[in-house]
Amino acid sequence: MKQYLTIDEWSIIEESFDSQTHEISESVFSIGNGYMGGRANFEEQYSGRSLQGSYMAGVYYPDKTRVGWWKNGYPEYFAKVLNSTNWIGINIEIDGVQLDLATSTVSEFRRQLNMKEGTLSRCFTATLEDGKIVRVESIRFVSLVRREIGAIRYSVIPVNFSGNITITPYLDGDIKNKDANYDEKFWNEVEKKGEADGGFLTLKTKKLDFHVTSAMAFDILVNGEKLNTEVEVIELEKYVANKINLSVQEGDQIVIYKYASNVTSRNHGLGQLVEAAKTTLQQAKEAGFSTLLKEQNEAWRDKWKESDIIIEGDASAQQAIRFNIFQLNQTYNGEDDRLNIGPKGFTGEKYGGSTYWDTEAYCVPFYLSTADSSIARNLLIYRYKHLEKAKENARKLGFTKGALYPMVTMNGEECHNEWEITFEEIHRNGAIAHAIFNYVNYTGDKAYLGQYGLEVLVEISRFWEERVHYVPHKDKYVMLGVTGPNEYENNVNNNWYTNRMASWTMEYTLEALAYLQENESTRYAELLEKLELQETETSKWNDIIAKMYYPADEEQGIFLQQDGFLDKEIIQVKDLNPENLPLNQKWSWDRILRSCFIKQADVLQGLYFLGDRYDLETKKRNFDFYEPITVHESSLSPCIHAILACELGYKEKAYEMYLRTSRLDLDNYNNDTEDGCHSTSMAGTWMSIVHGFGGLRVHDGRLTLKPSNPGHWKSYSFKIMFRGTRLKVSVTDLNVTVSNETEVPVYITIYDKEFTVNGLSSVTAPGTSVTA
Repeated sequence: MKQYLTIDEWSIIEESFDSQTHEISESVFSIGNGYMGGRANFEEQYSGRSLQGSYMAGVYYPDKTRVGWWKNGYPEYFAKVLNSTNWIGINIEIDGVQLDLATSTVSEFRRQLNMKEGTLSRCFTATLEDGKIVRVESIRFVSLVRREIGAIRYSVIPVNFSGNITITPYLDGDIKNKDANYDEKFWNEVEKKGEADGGFLTLKTKKLDFHVTSAMAFDILVNGEKLNTEVEVIELEKYVANKINLSVQEGDQIVIYKYASNVTSRNHGLGQLVEAAKTTLQQAKEAGFSTLLKEQNEAWRDKWKESDIIIEGDASAQQAIRFNIFQLNQTYNGEDDRLNIGPKGFTGEKYGGSTYWDTEAYCVPFYLSTADSSIARNLLIYRYKHLEKAKENARKLGFTKGALYPMVTMNGEECHNEWEITFEEIHRNGAIAHAIFNYVNYTGDKAYLGQYGLEVLVEISRFWEERVHYVPHKDKYVMLGVTGPNEYENNVNNNWYTNRMASWTMEYTLEALAYLQENESTRYAELLEKLELQETETSKWNDIIAKMYYPADEEQGIFLQQDGFLDKEIIQVKDLNPENLPLNQKWSWDRILRSCFIKQADVLQGLYFLGDRYDLETKKRNFDFYEPITVHESSLSPCIHAILACELGYKEKAYEMYLRTSRLDLDNYNNDTEDGCHSTSMAGTWMSIVHGFGGLRVHDGRLTLKPSNPGHWKSYSFKIMFRGTRLKVSVTDLNVTVSNETEVPVYITIYDKEFTVNGLSSVTAPGTSVTA
């Protein structure tokens, strides 16, 4: 797609209005605070194509599964994060004519997402059908400090006329999800009340009885003077509004400050919702827009202090990485261990807003390095709390023991509506086990194993034990009928990645058991009793580890994605006519499944996860074979390829993959950004720099760095939190400097040389290997 967004290091900017890209912009310019958020819809009415979206974290609906043919074990519902009350609405009428950019002539349009300060602003001049011209400026945000509060400043100036302007701020709960399976509306009204200076609206979901109360208040100023005028209160089904008629003169400035509070029954008792909404709303209004804005700016300043990445000499790359970090910090803050990270965050409805394996594989590393370790710990505890449900999921599919975590979930139950995902893409268990290892390895928090981790590891290992079966004539264990990370292959036998992660999980589980037996013997005994773990089980795991089958091609020295992969006609992506791409929008599913083309890293995903188990030559042979036949039509693909390319010294490929992952939504690479941004893969963008170009790993409790420069940057730097320290790593072609911004000393390795970085000091290593 043609790039239409202005390159700016701290902002996303749209310089003109185009209805053809409007839904993409609604996604890209989205704002949130981890508790609530929404798409960049206009405050005033817009009759053109739009996905109106406002979302509350953790509020969802079990939409009945829609399939062509029901299969035993199918989930009964597909969970949907609900499109909730539209709280931003401010209708504007000019002498009875609706202000609507779909029917007006628009000039001087500018939309800006200020990532440094956490605000969305817009200005434009609109000529209405009757020739009247108005100038509008707006700025809004959802507060990082007061999580239930959103605030708007909306200004209207009559440019060439004097007349009547009608302003109608409202709350609209009569909305629906675009992705509703049966075009059903999911909300019922509970109560509402309009008042002279605002009102409130309480809705509840038709199933599960989540309640959401939204309250609004406003002030109107004309030329800086607060207006006291008659207000018409409007109450309709699931709708509350205030209508104000103003007689204005040419050049007057009319400003409306709108404040909204959104509270849910997840955090307040049902009888307390209205009072809670009113109280937080009143406090916000009394503080005033300027104070709320100052709080917002300061909160984002602190966020960037912990997580900013600075790239010198490449504004496009700089804008992209900040956009990804910004969206991640808007999506999840770790304060509530009942919440997780949806693939679209608060930017859209695709994938239902549910939890996928993306969290463990991609997001955990980001939060480990950019926030207090408790944040990543909460992501793991989320899965621990769902362990009993994961065991139930396994029983539903006929397993007698073990846990199969769902591919898609809100509450621990599987709720995906595609059989090849629900039944076969079981590799998600491996990602969850690896996240436990990753957390413990990075933080040194081995107490987590005894508190939570071992129980999850044992139940996952039990699942793998039952899922494989022994083939006597091969003297090997095999795993049949799976789908690996490459979803362009279904129902395959012996997916290398799935087999490898299964045996690795059993290895790590046995290591964790040995650690607890030696270091926490009392807890070890308690867990053996609780889990009823038998020696016959651990012996079986050791046998599976020793005899697991891994498909390989000895001639080429590569691991085979699955049995029979080389029976396919191997064609590289570069030899395809570009008109065939993206495959998932141009080819039939049958044709895709029979082709060699790979949606995302599969074998290479395993080589990334288990990178310390394989030498560079092994990684090189597999990368050289698989990357050229990978179409990267999953947002999760380019980052893994970027990281491996850095390790292999493929600087141009690493840079290409970095730009693809970092600008995926800004440049709409996969032609699907209108559905929402790819929030979880944004963590992969961060990984591309820190784990890729930065070469960050943790070995034996020690942070190691092997930085490289893609050759397009003068320098770059990133921040990482590690075991009580905050470090700034700065890379140029000449050297690597690590600065300790805390008083806690840390021991690190740079290019295989060991350093001690004392508190509030720095070390510099020569950059003999900096340029990849």
